Amino acid sequence: MTPNQNMLLSAEDNLHEVLMQLEAIIFASDTAVSLARLKEAFQDRYSKQELRQYLQQLSMLMHGRSIELVETAQGYRFQVRAKYRNIIAQTWPERPARLSPSLLETLAVIAYHQPVTRADIEQIRGVTNNSQNLRTLFDWNWIKESGFRELPGRPALLMTTPQFLNAFGLNSLGQLPPLQDAKEAFMALDANAPKS
Repeated sequence: MTPNQNMLLSAEDNLHEVLMQLEAIIFASDTAVSLARLKEAFQDRYSKQELRQYLQQLSMLMHGRSIELVETAQGYRFQVRAKYRNIIAQTWPERPARLSPSLLETLAVIAYHQPVTRADIEQIRGVTNNSQNLRTLFDWNWIKESGFRELPGRPALLMTTPQFLNAFGLNSLGQLPPLQDAKEAFMALDANAPKS
């Protein structure tokens, strides 16, 4: 082998090792892994841009497999491809129940009109808020308070969190379906969201 061939082989081995390390880190994590966390794991040997390129190569390696590498608002994670979700649901039928229509409506109002107050939600939905819906969304860390509206009583402003985006496999609010019928859009998102 020539010295150039040795260097080329060494570079290929290094690339393969980096991809395998990325795969191991993401696979072992129970949550999405941010670029900052990956950069830290590699002790800043690679820039975020280099890591993005490696992640893109890792994603291409996953082509044709039952799992895929996806980027969400919180980082990168592996998930089962949509094509195989039915077999997973049949195998583990005790998966979490679908979101109730009232919870979906409340979530849709917050996501599409944020920041909103509880009164805004009631006005848009046309019904009184079920406080359990908001409590559930807070418990799941899908919504948070973000300041107060300058009105008497200073009502809290509600908005979605990165965990909300992550739960629905979204990178940003810009990926939400168009607002024609938010309830229908969220029911569709819920049906296709990866279940953890």
